Amino acid sequence: MMRPQTGKVLLLRDALARGEFAVTAEVTPPRGADASRTLAAAASLKGLVHAVNVTDGSRAVMRMSSLAVCKLLLEQGIEPVLQMTCRDRNRLALQADLLGAHALGLRNVLCLTGDPLRAGDQPGSRPVNELEAVRLLQLVQSFNAGQDPVKGELPDGGTDWYAGAAADPQSPSWSGLVSRVKRKQAAGARFLQTQMVMDSEALKRFVHELTGPLGLPVLAGVFLLKSAKNAAFINRVVPGANIPPSIIERLAAAADPASEGITIAAEQVASYRTIAQGVHLMAIKAEERIPEILRLAGVAPLDAGGDGVVVEDSADGVLLTVKAAWRNATSTI
Repeated sequence: MMRPQTGKVLLLRDALARGEFAVTAEVTPPRGADASRTLAAAASLKGLVHAVNVTDGSRAVMRMSSLAVCKLLLEQGIEPVLQMTCRDRNRLALQADLLGAHALGLRNVLCLTGDPLRAGDQPGSRPVNELEAVRLLQLVQSFNAGQDPVKGELPDGGTDWYAGAAADPQSPSWSGLVSRVKRKQAAGARFLQTQMVMDSEALKRFVHELTGPLGLPVLAGVFLLKSAKNAAFINRVVPGANIPPSIIERLAAAADPASEGITIAAEQVASYRTIAQGVHLMAIKAEERIPEILRLAGVAPLDAGGDGVVVEDSADGVLLTVKAAWRNATSTI
């Protein structure tokens, strides 16, 4: 039996259930014990995104735990998405963290296998990988059903996790992608968050031919690029990244590459909102630029109910016309 609802507003779950356009953004925990910068970055997004996603050992680099940062966000009234990877925890540790995080009030979890240790700065570490993303989803699903992995039933009823999974619409193997997505949905995934997407046609195929018929909402990944050098670095070190030469050349030719990166991200958000049910914004160490990306893309703040923005195409395709409701909402950020 599932534990009754606590009366909390679950913005991400509710938005996706209603078929609304959802926005999430990513923050990275600190490499240290002071989370003030991470919390400030998340606070600047309050009212603009449905939830803030906290990475868990991304790129196999030491950081504060995702669970700790998620709890701190919750205390600030910000809805978090707990990333949970299998690389560094065995089954017992994953079970303990899931139950403990739920007791602390967390409800969104993104189930991931985890980046390989060779991508990080401590390659001598030993991976665990007793489970991977699909089996972690199955574990979450069993907890939601009130099942104890050993003793039949959980004594205090089931959990209420809203579980998501990752996918790469630009995967070179379409058949492998189809199989993996279907396995994740069967294991309990209720939404998908994609890797950064640079090919809108690949995203269209992914949604129209695969996730749409499955009824599985997709948050399309948008990555803020800061320069041509930054884009080349991302291609080199981030697993699965595939930034095309045309984007890198555009950044290299720009008089202000940082501003051009914001424009590119805004164009992607505007394009993807006609394809997917939401976007997931990744602006590493530049979260303060996310409000501008959303403004240019014509995405209204949450309290505007989608009515605070009028979108028009300028000559160069950048979305410009915004009502005063949006300008007022973002003027102090």
